[in-house]
Amino acid sequence: MFYQILALALKEFQAILRDRQSRLVLIGPPIAQLLVFGYAATFDLNNIPVAIYNQDGSHLSRELVSHIAGSPYFEVVKNIQHDDEISPLIMTKKALMVIYIKSDFSNEQAINHSSHLQVIVDGRNSNTALLALNYIRTIIINFNQQFLKTQGRHPPPAVLKVRSWFNPNLLSRWFIVPGIVALLTLVVPLIITALSVAREREAGTFDQILVTPLSPFQILLGKSIPGVVIGLVQGTIIILLTVLWFKIPLLGSIGTLYFGLTLFLLSTVGIGLMISSLSITQQQGLMGAFLFLVPAVILSGFATPIANMPELVQDLTYINPMRYFLIIVRGVYLEGNSYADLISQFWPMTLIGLISLTLAGWMFKHRMY
Repeated sequence: MFYQILALALKEFQAILRDRQSRLVLIGPPIAQLLVFGYAATFDLNNIPVAIYNQDGSHLSRELVSHIAGSPYFEVVKNIQHDDEISPLIMTKKALMVIYIKSDFSNEQAINHSSHLQVIVDGRNSNTALLALNYIRTIIINFNQQFLKTQGRHPPPAVLKVRSWFNPNLLSRWFIVPGIVALLTLVVPLIITALSVAREREAGTFDQILVTPLSPFQILLGKSIPGVVIGLVQGTIIILLTVLWFKIPLLGSIGTLYFGLTLFLLSTVGIGLMISSLSITQQQGLMGAFLFLVPAVILSGFATPIANMPELVQDLTYINPMRYFLIIVRGVYLEGNSYADLISQFWPMTLIGLISLTLAGWMFKHRMY
């Protein structure tokens, strides 16, 4: 029986790899997508366009402006001379924010030992605006501490010192790129298995498989092997690129990561075979794969925290295998988690894999007749 299943698996490999374009699709696009996502999908902001409206012109205000202009986060695009110049800059998105330093900035500092600074920000994209405000707030805090030190004054009674665990430099790429490992290893194995049975029906070879001595479950097992193997090879290439190219630290055990990857692939392949068992044509299989793929990514916590979703939607995420693998891959990469730390993520994926493969076998048997 083992050799019969292996022969069916080899047949699937030949069907997938026979076409040169299909071979390129397996490796080329995932690597290209990793490079695109790795550089483009980031929450960090650099070279934020900012305009300066300095009515004071004193040494103190010029020093503050130099702190802003010297920051890698900001790029001074214009020095404003009149109030009428503010609105066009914000409306046309030439500047994300305007720093307004009023004419009595230094005098107010000398008299009251404090002065006010106005920041006008484009709030159409709230996430970008909040990030930019946090950057400017950090610059102002550092400027204040340096000013008090040079003036020989006492520092503020409480000074915040931040120490970031797991991501010391707070680079969003360290969070996003490990998640791309889960995203890309979901796509290709899902599509391959979603098309496998439908391809047999469309090519007219479905009846030939039925006359073999293999049971429906054994047939699906043979068809699942190529998806798992291709997913492991693809996942290995992506993991190597994340570590060697993007320099993302892999602190945990590689065995833990591959154990989670294998369970994730089994659950993904099971879902793909369910879709394929219900599909008559490859077009239906492809549409079914994408109907699952988009909600799976959205409900996985890849981009938005699950805790921020409505309770009903949070409950739906428990049947999504990508939810669990994202926790595993990010935990292994950044936190160095072990098998014991991630057991609560392993068993749900195992359960999803067993249920999906069992249902796929039942559907395949039901659709044979």
